Amino acid sequence: MSRAEVYGVVTFYHDFRTSPPPKHVLKICRAEACQASGGTALAEHACERLGLEFGEQTADGRVGLEAVYCLGLCSVAPSAMYNGRLVGRLNTAKVDALVAEAEL
Repeated sequence: MSRAEVYGVVTFYHDFRTSPPPKHVLKICRAEACQASGGTALAEHACERLGLEFGEQTADGRVGLEAVYCLGLCSVAPSAMYNGRLVGRLNTAKVDALVAEAEL
């Protein structure tokens, strides 16, 4: 495989990385069901609370914020995943609690 082919695969799949992952990862679902249930406002809240945009991590590598497109939790939307743990019925209090947990 050429370098271009490898780079194409690595950059296409969001779970592949070219640098070490952050210690804590908060993934917020950006799919339609979650957006229809208030997920857009919660995503903005998480960005503001962390001071990050999607795809970024803190300078110390402690916390990363990622968009994900469907966690299969549409019946309990909006949803997120924190360090592999699924979180349904997301609200601002839950986002704040997850951020606080990551900042410990």
